[in-house]
Amino acid sequence: MHISDFDYDLPPELIAQYPLAERDASRMLVLDRQNQTWFDSTFREFPNYIKQNDVVVVNNTRVIPARLKGRRKSTGGSVEVFLVRELEPNLWSALVRPGSRLHEGMRVVFGEGQLEAVFLDEPGTDLRTVRFEFEGSLEAVLSEVGSTPLPPYIKRPEGVSLADDLRYQTVYSKAQGAIAAPTAGLHFTQATLDRLRDQNQLAEITLHVGYGTFEPVRVDDVNEHEVTGEVFEILPAAAMQINEARLNGGRVMAVGTTTTRALETATNDDAKVVASSSEATLTIKPGYRFRAVDALLTNFHLPRSSLLILVSAFAGRELVLKAYEHAVRQRYRFYSYGDCMLIM
Repeated sequence: MHISDFDYDLPPELIAQYPLAERDASRMLVLDRQNQTWFDSTFREFPNYIKQNDVVVVNNTRVIPARLKGRRKSTGGSVEVFLVRELEPNLWSALVRPGSRLHEGMRVVFGEGQLEAVFLDEPGTDLRTVRFEFEGSLEAVLSEVGSTPLPPYIKRPEGVSLADDLRYQTVYSKAQGAIAAPTAGLHFTQATLDRLRDQNQLAEITLHVGYGTFEPVRVDDVNEHEVTGEVFEILPAAAMQINEARLNGGRVMAVGTTTTRALETATNDDAKVVASSSEATLTIKPGYRFRAVDALLTNFHLPRSSLLILVSAFAGRELVLKAYEHAVRQRYRFYSYGDCMLIM
């Protein structure tokens, strides 16, 4: 299949620029894979689609202040560093602008000097390697000089707001390490979580959303695309809960593509989720046989993206693209702060 097979037309005004006043006020398009149909609903109806013995699996990763704006120590020129992945303590892969002008050994200063970065390689690739120097903990310093890494399609003349610091996190986020939010979870409120926990229908896992989630597909042939690995962890209690749900005739309902990727990576040939602390390197494309996930809650994704390819693998490309056309006609809100889709 060609990447052009995963394209669609989206009016720019449908790209959500701000979150709704209430998290659970989002619209929800419900897809029925078996009958090849869909209908309009709202996220507040989501608990009503959960049956006895089902388990809802969420990704509890927490977004770090990964966007850093600094200045070259030698000239004062502006530099933006976007953290992508921690390679080892204080050593990171990062996207850098303007990366072509920053050579090995050059230094960038952030804030009032609380943080300094030195480049360890020459320009030439998307990702650069930087070493950070600071006093105290990097987490504390980033909270002072970094900002919430909103996606580039969210245009904010006034910059990132304090509201974004709260709303670009799920209410259940706890494990620091993501550079983007697992956006399907942004619709959940504490009340929804409490309802699921009371019925023992909520399981938490962790996948730190990284560069692989939003990395562009740069090949024409989708079969040649490989998604960069992302660190994940599934604790024994969560694996046991998920497997017991299946044994009791329930469904595994994944909240988001990142949750799906982690679960499918950690599932063995016997369709059992194995407690794991590893790297998700699985690339899900049409033709993939899902072993762990029975239902998927997901936001609407960019054209030609690996996330749209994953959703198409789960529900079928034609059904997904027809549903997207319907969502456009009905003026759904798209992408991170947008509405959602429940595929069953």
